[in-house]
This record gives sequence, C-alpha cells and structure tokens, in this order.
Amino acid sequence: MKQLKWGVIGASGIADRRMMPEGILQAENARLVAITGRDQVRLREIGSRYEGVQVCGSEDELLERDEVQAVYIATPNDLHLDQCLKAARAGKHILCEKPLALTVEEGRRIVEEAEKAGVRLGCDYMMRYNVYNREVARLVQDGHLGAPVMGRAQLTCWYPPIEGAWRQIKKRAGGGAIMDLASHCVDLLEMIFGRATHVHCHHARLVHSYEVEDTSLITLRFESGAFGIVDAHFNIPDAASENVLEAYGSRGCVRGRYSIGQSGGGELRLLIEDQDAGYQAAQDRSTGGYQSVRLEEKNRIERSSRTSLDLF
Repeated sequence: MKQLKWGVIGASGIADRRMMPEGILQAENARLVAITGRDQVRLREIGSRYEGVQVCGSEDELLERDEVQAVYIATPNDLHLDQCLKAARAGKHILCEKPLALTVEEGRRIVEEAEKAGVRLGCDYMMRYNVYNREVARLVQDGHLGAPVMGRAQLTCWYPPIEGAWRQIKKRAGGGAIMDLASHCVDLLEMIFGRATHVHCHHARLVHSYEVEDTSLITLRFESGAFGIVDAHFNIPDAASENVLEAYGSRGCVRGRYSIGQSGGGELRLLIEDQDAGYQAAQDRSTGGYQSVRLEEKNRIERSSRTSLDLF
C-alpha cells in the first residue's frame, strides 16, 4: 500500500492531542514526515516523541520539502487563507481544520487556488466519521424513518474568558460558538438530510464578556425538504450538554447522545413503526417503544485522515 507523506502546520493543540497520534500514525496509508509551529520550544518537545519526523523552523521550510505530499493545517482560523494558498502553490494536498476560512470569499479563493494547482482539498469535519452519527445518516437515507421531517444537532461547552485565547478574539476566530461548534453540527445535518437551502441564525453574548458570541441558534431547510435545528453555546456547563443528534421521520425517530465531540463514542435510541398509523386521539405515549442501539466504536480520527484525501 502506498503511503501519503504528511507535514503538519500547527503541530500543537488538536494536532498533537488527536490528529497525529490517533489519525496519521494509525492510518496504514499515511506517514508523518515533518511538523512546524510557532512555538519552537514546544515544537521540539513534540518532535522528540515522533521518530524520524523532521522539525521545521517555518511553514515555508516544511512546504519546500519534496517528501511532503500533503499538509494538515491546524492553526488559528485567521491563518488558514495564507497557509492554504501557500500549500496549494507548493503542490501539496491539503486537509485544513474547520472552518476553512474566515469568510465565504476567502474560502472560495482557497478552493479556486487548489483547483488551479491540481491538488486535493479537504476540511476536517471528523464528527461525520463517528459510527453513531453515520448510523443516523444511514437510517434516514435508507428510508427506515419514512419521509424525513426534522433533525437536531447540539454541541455545547463551558468556555469562560481566557487571557489570549484566540477563539475569543473576533479578528482571529471570525466568530465564537457558531464557527467553533455549530459548523460541526451543520455539517452533520447536511450529511444526513442533504445540502441546506435556507439558513436563519440568532446569536448573542448572554454570559461571557469576550468579543465573539457565546450563544447561537440556527434553523435550516434542506434539499430533502426536512427542517433542522442547531444549538451551540459557550456558556452552558459541560455536564449539562448531552451533545445530541436526532433525526425524525414519518415512521419514527433516532436519538443520539454524546456522539458529537472530541471524545468519540456515543449511544442511540431508535423507534420505528412498521407502517403508517391511523390517527389516535388519545396520543398515548406511555408504552414507549424505543430500543437501544450499540455499535462497535471505530477510530474516527484515523478514518478522517485516511478518507478525506482519497488520493490513490
């Protein structure tokens, strides 16, 4: 099997916690060959844990290396545009952390440059590789829930003001809970119901004092006709959030918990009626009928790095 040789730009944070150890190093068709980042002291410490990996003093040095075929970009949002353009012009395939850019216009520039250079471009929405989230999509798309009606995705965390945190600075992050959390949820609902055709959003700062929004609610309409709801917040305690993914149809519902997030895993409850029922005036719900679904967990980080750039 051929191995795609990866360089990582922004090798601390999510790259060091997740993508390098759980993704690139676990994928049979990938090999980590070079890393770079802004903090050289931290970078050398990280590099010492990966045998045979070259520590580069800058992104330009990494992109100049012939053995680097693809780059994973895991830097703050405001750096994505310049780094993606440089990578494309250097002939490197690109897997960029979400969001791809700060604005739609910047995102289009990146896509156009990648197409011009003939390189593959992917955005790392890893939540879609969770086995429970993919099961929700399968149940809807195979028609088990009947006509699709509505979906809901929820991702929330407690994120208080932190000195120097770039995600709380608007010019660096582009936004708060929407850019960081809700974008995962929109991606999941589009995976399940098709592309969104209508979007409406409310956002506010209700608790925290930083520049970006800590509260958001998005409503959507999809190509399939179904509706969607996304709620994402920086101001609700972690323990109060079940990271819900739900899909409703004319014959039932699948309700997931804890499958949207970095930790993986999850659980599903499923209710499907065999046929369309007649009207029941009493609307008795006491009989329940939900069944628990347990699936074998798979490494969604590895699947993301392995399948996002299908190069060979």
